[in-house]
Amino acid sequence: MIVRKRKLKLKRPIIVIFKMLGIVLGLILILLCFYFYQIHDLEKIGYSREASKNILLSGKKDYIIGLGDNKLLNAAFESSDYDENNLDSYAKIEYQEQKNIIRNINTLIKKGYSNSDISTILSHGNDEDVTLFAKRDKVKYLEEFYSISYAKLKYYDRYLSYSRETGEDEETTVLFVNLGMDKEAYKDYNLVDKFSVDMLVNKYNSLSSDFEPEGLVEIESKYRNDEIQRGSKVAVDAFKEMYNAAAKEGYGLVINSGYRSYHDQEELCDEYRFWYGDSYVDKYVSLPGFSEHQTGLAFDIGSTSSNIFADSKEYQWMVDNAHKYGFILRFSKNGQAITGFRSEPWHYRYVGKDIASYIHEHGITFEEYYAEFLM
Repeated sequence: MIVRKRKLKLKRPIIVIFKMLGIVLGLILILLCFYFYQIHDLEKIGYSREASKNILLSGKKDYIIGLGDNKLLNAAFESSDYDENNLDSYAKIEYQEQKNIIRNINTLIKKGYSNSDISTILSHGNDEDVTLFAKRDKVKYLEEFYSISYAKLKYYDRYLSYSRETGEDEETTVLFVNLGMDKEAYKDYNLVDKFSVDMLVNKYNSLSSDFEPEGLVEIESKYRNDEIQRGSKVAVDAFKEMYNAAAKEGYGLVINSGYRSYHDQEELCDEYRFWYGDSYVDKYVSLPGFSEHQTGLAFDIGSTSSNIFADSKEYQWMVDNAHKYGFILRFSKNGQAITGFRSEPWHYRYVGKDIASYIHEHGITFEEYYAEFLM
């Protein structure tokens, strides 16, 4: 007997359910494809996956697409501090890489600052500086100091105090406060502990007693006076290049003083104090730790043609050419109020060719360059 298999037939209600499930799954698939297509549109112009999701949920895709890539808007839609009431401001404020930027912007908007003001505030400090500044009462004349590109948000109270006490203009105030010159020289100073060719050492920036420059080498007798002299190799090599260039043109240079340790400077101060008294030392001689000679980057340069360097042909050659080899005339007559030292025509400092050329071209001091570009 042949047994025939019976085909399993689904009941009609079950078939309907499967069809409905298929339709639902199809719709879900279509919606997912549409969703990811929308996400892709936003990612394509620069928004992160997280920001793109939140943009879609907020219904602001067309608005964002119309604006294009905007780092601050991206940060806003990534942030839990996002406030839709401030959306137009987010689009117009300049972005800075700061952790609490959206929260701080919200606070500054509530304080009544304009979009332009907020961009200025953000650009003059880091995240911590802006957070602290946002907590204070609104500053009425923000542009008074912050129209100057290198003004620091954290120094606002010092700027205000120094300006009121001295009557100096805004630019001078910002420069002097940034350099610490609103404090007492040799007393309230910054300790410099890292060697670099652009390090700043003066009456407000000190080296420790055990600081020694990198690559300290003895200078060959050909390039110095009869005394043993040392310097940082990078500065010594640059001097040799400059010496040879000057010699080819008939000029004779010599290093009369190079690296001096903290204790060497201490002995020098004691000697000058013995012969000339305290007031002379206070006015004309760097105290131990505050001398550039301890960096190994500064040389007192002399001439082989004259005992008075400022009157020599070599001096004029140095004024015209030293920057080509990375050296600057460190203490000029025009810069005495800023450097805090009298003119020293013989004192040259190695800072590298780029910095030296900029200083030479713009006729500024190293302090001014440092305040604008290195702080």
